[in-house]
Amino acid sequence: MSKSALKKYLSSLKKRELEIQILDLYERFPQVKTFYDFAFNPKEDKLIGDAKARISNEYFPRKRKRPRARRSVAQKFIRKFSTLGMDPYLLADLMLYNLETAQRFSAVRKVNEAFYKSMLRSYSEAVSHVILHSLENEFQNRMDHIYAQVREQDWDFADEFERIHSTTTLKEL
Repeated sequence: MSKSALKKYLSSLKKRELEIQILDLYERFPQVKTFYDFAFNPKEDKLIGDAKARISNEYFPRKRKRPRARRSVAQKFIRKFSTLGMDPYLLADLMLYNLETAQRFSAVRKVNEAFYKSMLRSYSEAVSHVILHSLENEFQNRMDHIYAQVREQDWDFADEFERIHSTTTLKEL
């Protein structure tokens, strides 16, 4: 069904019929429930706090012995929050928190090449997000620190990190 056909159909419904359809969607589809829960009571700070706790637990677990260090955990939160339309500032904070946590982990544990490649992708996405939403002034110090840690810890793909990082510092030249 096209968007225009949907609009035509919805405009033909009476208010009560439309309410019944929306309530049915709310009950049937978890994504619709999540959307409306977020739209009417966002609690963004709580959601970010929960996400940060889960990301931290991936690298520094409290209950199990071995860390999993999966980038996918953070990516699920980032995708979900982006879809819900979360404040770009809070989303950028979460993206950078993920990288900072991964760097604390790699400072004390040996990691493989896939880890570095994954973090390069995360860094690229975070920098793009920060630039897209003109948040460089708020996050430049953190991005600089992340890049400095890449160099200090001698991460693989450091040249790629440098190329990406240079896009945030061009405005200063």
